[in-house]
Amino acid sequence: MQTTDPLGRTPQRRDARSNRRRILAAARQRLREDPDASLDSIAEAAGVARRTLYGHFPGRHALIADLTREAGDELQQALAAARTTDADPIEAMTRMVLAAWAVGDQYRLLIALSRRRLGEAAFRAVLAPAREEAVATLRRGQREGVFTDHLPAPLLAQALEALMLALAEENAACAWADPTGEAAATSFLVAAGVAPRAASLQVQDVARRDRAADAG
Repeated sequence: MQTTDPLGRTPQRRDARSNRRRILAAARQRLREDPDASLDSIAEAAGVARRTLYGHFPGRHALIADLTREAGDELQQALAAARTTDADPIEAMTRMVLAAWAVGDQYRLLIALSRRRLGEAAFRAVLAPAREEAVATLRRGQREGVFTDHLPAPLLAQALEALMLALAEENAACAWADPTGEAAATSFLVAAGVAPRAASLQVQDVARRDRAADAG
């Protein structure tokens, strides 16, 4: 039975919410397998009728937009979980990149799809909160002399974002495999002005401590 919430809105029925989750999960899987997968094939994979899928998503654009928003939400949650209050700029940036890579690896195909289907402006809007955090960390590192300052922090963040997306796309094509993101994080730090050896050691240290924390 449907009820209204304290604001008088009618929430989705439980089965409708369940169908929506199943459709999104099936879409993520099918689009990874085939970027041109039809909505009909996604409905079949989700175990729902075609009209049920169209009841939630009137077209492919709406479905990809919802998946992209979901990826953006998960990115924010991953970054929040990776934050530590006492991290210096290099460690903070390392944690950001490793967290983003874990989410980006799951949604790497959606990154490419959303850029093509939704447009660059909509795609960048999804990444805006992460970019703002990266700019703040870069500025702090530039003030402390650990990141290059030949570019303003916002422009440097944009260039580094492009590097990450390029690495994610190559990783998706299996031309360059980096399941943990450690190579990508090292490349990111080097591009930000950290010496290669220092960048590699920092990434290894953060990854080692995180593995130990997970095991404990």
